[in-house]
Amino acid sequence: MNTPNLKPETADRKWYLIDADGQVLGRLASRVAMVLRGKNKGQYTPYVDGGDFVVVVNAEKIKLTGNKLADKKYYYHSGYPGGIREAIAGKLLAKHPERILTEAVRGMLPKNRLSRSQILKLKVYAGPEHPHKAQKPEPINLTKKA
Repeated sequence: MNTPNLKPETADRKWYLIDADGQVLGRLASRVAMVLRGKNKGQYTPYVDGGDFVVVVNAEKIKLTGNKLADKKYYYHSGYPGGIREAIAGKLLAKHPERILTEAVRGMLPKNRLSRSQILKLKVYAGPEHPHKAQKPEPINLTKKA
């Protein structure tokens, strides 16, 4: 018996809504990455983008454990010589809370062309409102396994 492989044109894409209020960053990011890759589906194929869209709200209320708010650093580069910059997680969470979750999820995706299309299906918002109500995203309960 042959295993059916998923084709990109036959991928059934759904929209999911996740409330990040009180969630730990790493645990939330791993669950989001799993849904973006499509690993929660029965027809998972590693080389096909068969994942779903994920809308995350309340990103400003994400928790970081330990001393990560003061100690964790994010590095970025301006592109100019000597242009390396760093941002501490606490300040970045206060200024751009959606960037912390996006970077955590990006680090959990494979490092190839496929991940660049998968990260585009992640929509992160700092507050409780989002503009994707027309897609009717289904809420996901993160307290249990998918």
